[in-house]
Amino acid sequence: MGRKAKYDEVVVPAGPGRKSKKQSDPTFPKGLIVKDASSLSHRQKQRAKKRQLKSKAQKAKLNEPKKKKMKESVIQAAKKDDNETESEESEEVASGDEHEVPEVQMPLANAEDSDASDSDAESEDSDAKDDETEDEDEEEESNLLPIEKANKKLKKKQEKERKLAAEEMQESITHQDIFTFPTAEELANPVSLQDVQQRIRDVIIVLSDFKRLRDKDRARKEYIDLLRTDLCMYFSYNDFLMEKLMQIFPMNELLEYLEASEVQRPMTIRTNSLKTRRRDLAQALINRGVNLDPIGKWTKVGLVVYSSQVPMGATPEYLAGHYILQGASSFLPVIALDPKENERVLDMCSAPGGKSSHIAALMKNTGVLFSNDVNRDRIKAVIGNFHRLGIVNSVICSYDGRKIPSIIKGFDRVLLDAPCTGTGVVAKDPGVKINKDELDVQRCCTLQRELLLAAIDSVNARSDTGGIIVYSTCSILPEENEWIVDYALKKRDVKLVPTGLDFGEEGFTNYRHHRFHPTLKLTRRFYPHTHNMDGFFVAKLKKFSNMVVKREIVEDDDATSE
Repeated sequence: MGRKAKYDEVVVPAGPGRKSKKQSDPTFPKGLIVKDASSLSHRQKQRAKKRQLKSKAQKAKLNEPKKKKMKESVIQAAKKDDNETESEESEEVASGDEHEVPEVQMPLANAEDSDASDSDAESEDSDAKDDETEDEDEEEESNLLPIEKANKKLKKKQEKERKLAAEEMQESITHQDIFTFPTAEELANPVSLQDVQQRIRDVIIVLSDFKRLRDKDRARKEYIDLLRTDLCMYFSYNDFLMEKLMQIFPMNELLEYLEASEVQRPMTIRTNSLKTRRRDLAQALINRGVNLDPIGKWTKVGLVVYSSQVPMGATPEYLAGHYILQGASSFLPVIALDPKENERVLDMCSAPGGKSSHIAALMKNTGVLFSNDVNRDRIKAVIGNFHRLGIVNSVICSYDGRKIPSIIKGFDRVLLDAPCTGTGVVAKDPGVKINKDELDVQRCCTLQRELLLAAIDSVNARSDTGGIIVYSTCSILPEENEWIVDYALKKRDVKLVPTGLDFGEEGFTNYRHHRFHPTLKLTRRFYPHTHNMDGFFVAKLKKFSNMVVKREIVEDDDATSE
């Protein structure tokens, strides 16, 4: 039942309740909040000292206007005393009485003392500022991550190297001011290659500011001849090819090109998109100890290999056809060709099959790909690569490319990677430097003209998706590039269109005394020293008529002779 409630009696609790009691203040162990001076570390003591110096400097700043006012008042009092003494002296001289002149030196002394105190305060202020900046730098460094510290050190090192390079350049310029033309004996018997290299740089500097640095008794042609002989000696080129290169490049860029051509280009591989993806292939090769990276944003299938613990031509992935060893510059013509699915495509000079296999991968094994090469021995490499890479939409043939229009026509797209002198791949074949002469260039030019006209004739201009011809060479000579395309523009109903490549230098529209079609600026040139790939030329043509009109072309005597 429980207790009986008493509603008429009100019971008031006596005193504060349990919850309303006031809580006492917290207590902490000794030395927990404020550390004793004896328990401070060395670093904490240094910071405390710097804080004291900083506070002193701030106080000195606050007291500075007061000191200035005191100084001004002392100086004014000194001036008044001086004026009073001068007036008293004049009165004494007039009266004839001799009295001692009171000396007023104490205020000046006080002024000097105030100046000294001001200078001491300023010095303390500057020291405090230096300490403060050092303290801030140290605190920032302590807060940085290890990679940020390394980046800071690297920037300091780069800045130091930049200053040293500027000083070295200045020294070379001062040295160039006293450059003297070598004698015939010095040219015939060079002391060392280092002397030849220094002379090359000196002559380039002279030619860059010829009017000021030249020898008045020497003509410009003598300096150019000296530079050509030295470059031929240092880089082992023949006179013909070196003269061609000197006509193409400015002097500073010429030296960069020659030095870059002596270095091997990095190994690059192309992922076979018919069998794998680049991400999966990269992960598989990294697991095998290969150090690699994507080539660039311009390709989605290329990888550059920096180092490898296994031979790249013998890995299980290579044997399974997941990738092919291919130079970065060989990607460019296929990217410009841009083949589509279910098209008829012709690769006129296909061996050893790198570009043809790339075309087949972009076509996804649809349509028909005709891979032709005139050399039957090289066709074997095409067959082997196609079997390994899993390409099934190809027809491999061996015809003379100049006769293909009489055999088969009606292609949507044609790729012509024409045979050339190979002046852009000197790093791969150093023999080009001494083996090529004017006759070789003329032979290649004649063959390239005939092949390009045959490629244009084999394309169907009424194709719904194509009518495209891509002409490319691994040469940098205008005789094999711009001249050939300009010849085709005059002989056939074709026009140049953008290649679709976002990088690369524009083709020449004028070379020495020759003038080419203005649309040749749509072509693209690639150099080892600017793009870190073999020297290459790419031009993309579109055919707009199947009519073959024979036109008479009046060529310059120089063009025919060269």
